[in-house]
Amino acid sequence: MTMTKPAARPANPRFSSGPCAKIPGFSLDMLSEAPLGRSHRASVGKAKLKAAIEGTREVLGVPEGYRIGIVPASDTGAVEMAMWSLLGERKATMVAWESFGAGWVTDCVKQLKIDADIVEGDYGQLPDMAALDWDTDVVFTWNGTTSGVRMPNGDAIPSDRAGLTICDATSAAFAQDLPWDKLDVVTFSWQKVLGGEAAHGILVLSPRAVERLESYTPPWPLPKIFRLTKGGKLNEGIFEGATINTPSMLCVEDYLVALDWARSVGGLKGLMARADANAQTVWDFVAEKDWIENLAEDPATRSNTSVCLKFTDGRIGDAGAFAKAVQKRLETEGVALDVGAYRDAPAGLRIWCGGTVETSDVAALMPWIEWAFHEELEAQAQAA
Repeated sequence: MTMTKPAARPANPRFSSGPCAKIPGFSLDMLSEAPLGRSHRASVGKAKLKAAIEGTREVLGVPEGYRIGIVPASDTGAVEMAMWSLLGERKATMVAWESFGAGWVTDCVKQLKIDADIVEGDYGQLPDMAALDWDTDVVFTWNGTTSGVRMPNGDAIPSDRAGLTICDATSAAFAQDLPWDKLDVVTFSWQKVLGGEAAHGILVLSPRAVERLESYTPPWPLPKIFRLTKGGKLNEGIFEGATINTPSMLCVEDYLVALDWARSVGGLKGLMARADANAQTVWDFVAEKDWIENLAEDPATRSNTSVCLKFTDGRIGDAGAFAKAVQKRLETEGVALDVGAYRDAPAGLRIWCGGTVETSDVAALMPWIEWAFHEELEAQAQAA
């Protein structure tokens, strides 16, 4: 089947799942107020960092009493800080249904060597979260960036749990409704839904998490960048903008600009609506085709940010090679960059649909996916 190339093209072909598309209309001129060449401990630097923390609380609706800190090494650093500082007081439950969750399992079992139950789900499936022992410390991702499977809500988490919930929410924050009363630790990176620059993480601690930090000392050594307490008490400075190590003030300024944009589109509800509209555009397209499907099997658990797709046509042969060839055609045409499935995930496409992406661009991409699919199918048939 030969198809004519679609007439319309996405105005912005950046659909990478991290770092993600910048806010619409972004230019470097927006960062002109960044205090470059100044200390982050100077009054201007402290003010910017405090504004980033307060803006995070405002836009996400983080409750008072929850501490918010800017930490090194992106979301990975934030998760590791939480695990190394909090785990070990009681048994843990490690939950994984995609590659990043599996990484936290490895760190818990092989590096920290603590007693833990491991609950795993295949790509495309969410484990039975209601069956977990929530009196243990439970570590899980909210949105599986590499599988496109997310928690639909926090109903499975009991309010009277004895353990802590440590939630990697990096591709969920600013796009999905996080139930703060059910979460004791939340981590994310502003490089995801708000399209910020890499290498900085956000760590959010509930009062229960703070209580654990001040009453429990782990038996292993803690590197300096993991230390959240001083003299047995929470180091409050970290959560007021006194970062553990030197942050990039250019990146902080970029985040502040993104937060302003988030406010301009309606805050969290506006961001969620934008992501929902983007994802629905992909889902509607997939529903009309018999050769492509959503990797997430249950519609209730489908991510509205990292939408993962798989090719199902029986004629494609090597699924990995076929998916890479389709991705290459889209990139060559300049209509979609960095949309290949994650290296550990099933072969297919991964289309970022977070709020910085315009729905018109997602809609323009869909006919190109169909064109690339049929072009590659025909090329494969001719080569046979």
